[in-house]
Amino acid sequence: MAGYIQELIKEGEHQQQDFKFEISDSKKIARSLVAFANTDGGRLLVGVKDNGSIAGVRSDEEIHMVEAAAQLYCQPEVQFTTKEWNINGKLVLEVVVPKNKKLKHKAPDKNNNYKIFVRVGDQNLLATPVMLKVWKKEKQKIAVKISITETEMQLLRYLNEYQTISLDEFIQLTGIKKRHAEAILVDFILLGIISIELTEKHTRYYLTESDFMERIASFSDETFLISPNIHQK
Repeated sequence: MAGYIQELIKEGEHQQQDFKFEISDSKKIARSLVAFANTDGGRLLVGVKDNGSIAGVRSDEEIHMVEAAAQLYCQPEVQFTTKEWNINGKLVLEVVVPKNKKLKHKAPDKNNNYKIFVRVGDQNLLATPVMLKVWKKEKQKIAVKISITETEMQLLRYLNEYQTISLDEFIQLTGIKKRHAEAILVDFILLGIISIELTEKHTRYYLTESDFMERIASFSDETFLISPNIHQK
């Protein structure tokens, strides 16, 4: 059984795994729980240092703080399971969080404002406004329709040449309002035309279909694309 935990520790921290030397702040743990639930699911290994060495859980209070984090600081409450592992006399608590496919969870940020967090690599990051709007449209299950106007073409030509763009760069390129720019990015993401890359320092967008520019060469501003993945109610 010790081998199971040791194999997990060898993987290091990643998209679906986080190490916690100790639990002293339920709000911080809540951010990890919701980030896992909002993304791909994952596990916390409590009693393990960042470098992978096993320190062990020091008190039962830490286990109760995980429960408090899920119940008091996750909106709605995050479901999880736990298992205790005795590794050479030291207790490691495994906390497994499944992905929630139906809704998104919130946890308090550093200012105690409840926000949606996602797991990116080994970090818990705030979801961006564009991501929130993508999820909202996905939940509504309304077909996405876009018109290829000069604004959309400017974005696509830029991405075709430079591969990546930020929201601010898109606004500067086209001169449109922020809300309009976000709406275009949201629809393109839903259609699978562009993808979003989120890091601690920036959010950038990439063209996902290399042949897309060729396919729209004959489109006019009267042409609409309808997402095949989102259906009318």
